[in-house]
Amino acid sequence: MVDFLALILVFVSVTWIVWVVTPLLAQIGLERTAGRYVKTDGKQQGPIYRFTTPERLAQSCWSAALLGAGILASVLIAFNVLNPYILIPVCLFAALFCYNIPKWWLKHLINKRRRLFEMRLTDLTLGLASGLRAGAALPQSLELVSRDLGGPMTEELTLVLHEYRLGMDLPESLGRLCERMPGEDLSLLVTAIRLTMQSGGSLAEVLDRITDTIRERTDFQERLRTMTAQGRFEAIAMAAAPAVAFFILFFLDKQLMMPLVKTQIGWCAIGAVVALETIGFFVINKIVTIDV
Repeated sequence: MVDFLALILVFVSVTWIVWVVTPLLAQIGLERTAGRYVKTDGKQQGPIYRFTTPERLAQSCWSAALLGAGILASVLIAFNVLNPYILIPVCLFAALFCYNIPKWWLKHLINKRRRLFEMRLTDLTLGLASGLRAGAALPQSLELVSRDLGGPMTEELTLVLHEYRLGMDLPESLGRLCERMPGEDLSLLVTAIRLTMQSGGSLAEVLDRITDTIRERTDFQERLRTMTAQGRFEAIAMAAAPAVAFFILFFLDKQLMMPLVKTQIGWCAIGAVVALETIGFFVINKIVTIDV
């Protein structure tokens, strides 16, 4: 029985490497060589195309699912857990969990890029106000500011100016920027620019007031993150404590803990603990997450 399961694992591993890993690595290499981080069909694209494509994301999800299930199955077989009523459900759960890891990582990258963009909004408004006072038009001020800010801000402003040079109205191009990088501060800035261009007035003075508003909101959000940091740490510590205790007890007294991983009742207990810990983590995380 053990030899048969080992052969199945070897077959699955080879199949996974040949049909999943190799095409994935080849596609990544081609995209890096060609520099295709966004599509070029002229349509509005979401933030996912700054990092990957839907096809690559789906392939990564399936790769992670197969890898997670295979690793867990190997570990269980190594511990002589051969009961199919335990092995199959646990491996399916591991595959489901690992399937979402690339999506979570992509979401983390998108949120990180958005935070870096929002951190430079104050510099953007200050630069635009200075350029307008110096006598430059708004597109020229955007171009001058985009050269100095760097990071996601330069990438997005370059796209805005590219659309403007192709004949799109600047307010419409800025509106598309809000769709790519949603945020209250950016929406406030774009709305103020649009209304000032339509009704007239001193855009530099409007930008000064918006700068003060954005700075106050940023300071408040930083203080709020500091105040809720302890709650986020408690959520992580609470979720990790049972796993740490399990491994400590397992290495101290293996015979005591083996029934927990060899019997159906033990795995039911593990499933109940995982479910309760997950619920507790999300509840605490929801409490300490305050939308402003």
